[in-house]
Amino acid sequence: MIFGGKQVAAPIRWAMVGGGRGSQIGYIHRCAALRDGNFALVAGVFDLDPERGRSFGVELGVEAVRCYPTYREMFAAEAEHPDGIQAVSVTTPNNTHYEITKAALEAGLHVVCEKPLTFTVAEAEALQALARAKDRVVGVTYGYSGHQMIEQARAMVAAGELGEIRLVNLQFAHGFHSAPVEEQNPAIRWRVDPRFAGPSYVLGDLATHPLYIAEVICPELRIKRLMCARQSFVRSRAPLEDNAVTLMEYEGGAFGTVWTSAVNAGSMHGQKVRIVGEKASIEWWDEHPNQLRFEVQDEPVRILERNMGYLHPAALAEDRIGAGHPEGLFEAWANLYDRFAVAMEATDQGDAERLSQIRYPDIAAGVEGVRWVANCVRSADSGGVWVDYV
Repeated sequence: MIFGGKQVAAPIRWAMVGGGRGSQIGYIHRCAALRDGNFALVAGVFDLDPERGRSFGVELGVEAVRCYPTYREMFAAEAEHPDGIQAVSVTTPNNTHYEITKAALEAGLHVVCEKPLTFTVAEAEALQALARAKDRVVGVTYGYSGHQMIEQARAMVAAGELGEIRLVNLQFAHGFHSAPVEEQNPAIRWRVDPRFAGPSYVLGDLATHPLYIAEVICPELRIKRLMCARQSFVRSRAPLEDNAVTLMEYEGGAFGTVWTSAVNAGSMHGQKVRIVGEKASIEWWDEHPNQLRFEVQDEPVRILERNMGYLHPAALAEDRIGAGHPEGLFEAWANLYDRFAVAMEATDQGDAERLSQIRYPDIAAGVEGVRWVANCVRSADSGGVWVDYV
């Protein structure tokens, strides 16, 4: 089925905090949110420099008077506007996520927040409680989870095609930061500074992506305890790591490994998710996101392709173009933004049934990502010991 229609009755009036001129992540958010007409960008705080932000916002088609100097001014002014914003995306450095998301929720807005959601579990849980009290949606941009073949993998595990799950093997290991590139690139520099990035670099920035995908594919698995070792091969990045290995024991006996690295020299991206069961295995690689490798013991390897009739209906629901045409990151993010839109509209309408039918990386996923990083850091900083998952 080729996906192409709007998912909500009227576009959700949407704003951005961050994502100004030259921001790669801001561009991805806008392309994803606006692709299917489910959001309309009507306001924003696009830059720390108000004039620069206003100029960029006007270039995007936002009225100059709705390009604000600060997020607090925007939330206050938009609350008085006859067509004020309903949702906001937070695309700023990590250290600002908590305060901006908190202020947005207090203003009665839905939120899409970059990960990690916060620095600490306590902060993340506070936002979760606030979102529940305000009955607002908080989406977290685990963007790779929007690829359709993730839905196919989830359906195959649920159907028992792999048998009992034994191993979860995850990696996100690229090589683009194998040298101290942050010395010349401010966009990378903040990511290796604890004041802005938080308690980790690659664990929070990279590892939480395949971790969430594994949670989507194998929702029944629960981490019992883990052990993590982390290194700073570019020594100026210490105490933040640019490489880490994590071992995980799941309740019920399954075992997991996560290799996360920004110094895997020569690797373009290196994000892979492999799920091993007693009968078969599946593997997804984000450099070939339209394919899912299916390996049954004693049978030839099968490569399942996107948009083919043999796939599970859930893996066909968001196709945008026919089989053989590659879809990529922008489509995956657009799929997530469409789900965010449906969740926001259903919440505003009090439609619990419709809301229950949509799955997206919500605030619970954001809390879990923060919790996982905190446990990894606790283990690594204690000498790489096993710690109970709390």
